[in-house]
Formats: sequence, structure tokens, C-alpha cells
Amino acid sequence: MLVGVVAVLVYLADQGAKMLALSNLELNRTVPFIGELLQLHLVKNAGAAFSLGSNSTWIFAIIASLVAIGLVVFARRIRSLGWASVFGLLLGGTLGNLSDRLFREPGFGVGHVVDFFQLYGFPAIFNVADVGITSAMVLFILLTIRGVNLDGTRVARVPKSRRVDAPSDAA
Repeated sequence: MLVGVVAVLVYLADQGAKMLALSNLELNRTVPFIGELLQLHLVKNAGAAFSLGSNSTWIFAIIASLVAIGLVVFARRIRSLGWASVFGLLLGGTLGNLSDRLFREPGFGVGHVVDFFQLYGFPAIFNVADVGITSAMVLFILLTIRGVNLDGTRVARVPKSRRVDAPSDAA
């Protein structure tokens, strides 16, 4: 349930922010938002991150579709709030950018993703969907480091003194 709620919230925030950006910003013009730290700079991105693969937009649409399907199918196994958040953030972000690829100009499957956030010193311009995907990856790393399983249990850590490979005092 949480996967779906988080995914819908990320998707709606992404699409709403893109509508605001398209109706209030001029293409390729920078507008300070929080000084120089965060600026608004509307671009239409045919590629992936950093505009890589601009001639392969349809491939990104297919990959994003497969990822979304996989996330929905796999989500049934999740019993952890943390992992449900990871999957929800990732699903919402994936669907946000996939919607652009499917329904924006220049056409179905090759649409350009609307990006408009620009951080000072960061070379890419991004959107709310990208924030969701990146947040999912940060949370993924934290849950993995903490040893949290999909069912919410934790990986049992064996104390160093009880490990088979630990040096023995008897020698």
C-alpha cells in the first residue's frame, strides 16, 4: 500500500511541477529561485542523465516501462516501510519521466523529459521525478548498509569473537 501512495505522490508532484515550469518559465532561460544555489532553467531533454543518448529516447521509454512493471510485480514481497518507500520513490520517479517520453513532443515513445531545477555547481538540470529516483537510491544504500531485508528483518551480525575466521587465543 505504501509503495502505491508514495509513487502517486511523487508522480503528482512531478507532473504538477512540470506543468508550472512549462507555463511560467521560458525555454533555456535561467531564473534565480534560491539565489544562485537553486535556479530554474527549463529544458526539454531527449536523453538520459546529462542528456546522454539523445538519439535513443525510445530505448529509455522501453527500459522505464520494464522497470515500472518489475517494481509493481516485486512490490508485493515488501514488508518493510523503508523498502516500500524505496520502491514508491523509484516507481513514482520512473512513471513521471516515462509519461514525458510517452506523451510529450515530439511524439509517442520519443517525447522529451521536462527538466527545470539547476543546483549551483551541479552539471545536470533535473526534475521532481529525478529527485524521487535519487532519493530512492540513497535510501537503498542506507537500508543495505544497515542490513534491513525486504521483510523488515535485519541481517544478523556475528560478533568478531564468534566468527570462524577469527584468530583464536589458544594458539
